[in-house]
Amino acid sequence: MTQGKPLYVHLGAHRTGTSSFQMMLSENRELLTQAGYDIAYPGRDDIPQGELKLRLPHPRNMGKWETEFLPGATTELQRFATPESHAMILSEENIPGRMIHFPAGQFYPAAEVRLQTLAAAARAPVLRAVLVVREYTGLFISAYRKRAEDNKSPSFDEGRQNMLNMDRGWPDLVRLIFKHLKVQDLVVIDYSRRGRSVDIMGMLVPELAGAPLREPARRMNHSATDAALIALQERYQAGETLEREAWQKIIAEHRDDKELRGVSEFTKRQTRILEGRYQEHLDEIAKMPAVMLLR
Repeated sequence: MTQGKPLYVHLGAHRTGTSSFQMMLSENRELLTQAGYDIAYPGRDDIPQGELKLRLPHPRNMGKWETEFLPGATTELQRFATPESHAMILSEENIPGRMIHFPAGQFYPAAEVRLQTLAAAARAPVLRAVLVVREYTGLFISAYRKRAEDNKSPSFDEGRQNMLNMDRGWPDLVRLIFKHLKVQDLVVIDYSRRGRSVDIMGMLVPELAGAPLREPARRMNHSATDAALIALQERYQAGETLEREAWQKIIAEHRDDKELRGVSEFTKRQTRILEGRYQEHLDEIAKMPAVMLLR
């Protein structure tokens, strides 16, 4: 079995500007390829040339990671490797897992086995990784609203207490990244300090810090208003299935109705608890060896 290419991994996370980073990869693909890097990222949010389809285990099938997921993940990474390159830049926010488990109080429950699968599939060292983290209140609210755009969802209130009592958090994920990816260096960036995508690239791949990379044009991100989410959930609860064009049209129709209707809110007390926990967790991460924390 051939040796894989050394990796630089952008791990996301969810709801932290991953699409913008991947658009930057698309914008600079030719320059990065000429510099000797293979580029791999998925095509979510219509990112051009996003062809990565990296299947990793879910909580229900973690025990089958080696038989059912490792062969496919290995083949998928090899698909992006070219003879001329010396390393691969991989960007995939779903490596730790999906956001769907947040309302059940589970913080990336399959993260360990997913990271284990990626490490085995890479068959090469992960030289450096970047993880953008977000304050829990904003993360959980944004995750709920994003899923509710195109899925039938229970009310935010039903999962609010579970999210408040989440089983673990960012420090646990960071420890799992070191345990399985065995990264030489990990850059952890607070979402509020993420800055430009080209700057994140310079932190991920230091030798590209001075490269003339282009920052992608800012894309208008029309998030669904409360009015739009209520209208969408009425349709989904009635049993309808909407194609992407249809639900995006509903979001556009309610774009100007900014009135807050309590679709996704924590109480003031819950917000204080989550904000305090996040700061404690950043302090914990800051003390970890081989971590560069930008906060």
